[in-house]
Amino acid sequence: MDAKERHLPDSGENVVDMVDLEEESFAVSNSSDADAAFDAVIGSIEDLIMEDEFQTLQQSFLEKHYKEFDDSEENKLAYTTIFDEYIELLEKHLEQQLIERIPGFNMITFTHLLKQHKDEVSGDIFDMLLTFTDFMAFKEMFIDFRAEKEGRGLDLSQGLVVRSLSSTSSKRITSRTTAQL
Repeated sequence: MDAKERHLPDSGENVVDMVDLEEESFAVSNSSDADAAFDAVIGSIEDLIMEDEFQTLQQSFLEKHYKEFDDSEENKLAYTTIFDEYIELLEKHLEQQLIERIPGFNMITFTHLLKQHKDEVSGDIFDMLLTFTDFMAFKEMFIDFRAEKEGRGLDLSQGLVVRSLSSTSSKRITSRTTAQL
């Protein structure tokens, strides 16, 4: 299979044409430099949030403040202070790590790109990033954490039932086991 790359003038896009001459099938892939840069940032964010350092920072912060939050319509004044502290600690940590790993990284530019590509980002990553900009997502994270700590989390174990696909196959296994004894 042959691959030919060509740059389209004034578009900022590279086009890769994949040509399978034997089967006469063609595939064309368009990607811009901005899309590739955005994908690189998302990949780095995925790596960063899985690292022990980020996990420890976030977990410690949640442990320190979760008792302040309750599941009521009213928002306490203390929430704003905690939200600002969260942004200062975790968003700044994430931004600093991205600056170190990606030359020319700019959080403001990334935020604008994130809004344009939000449907393309994994739900977990998008939800985590949303906690930096959306106060209600931030509050919900604490409410969920508190419910889990207090044993009020969603328990799916009662809905999980394991059954044999065929009752005859389980009887045969039982019969063989009994006959072998």
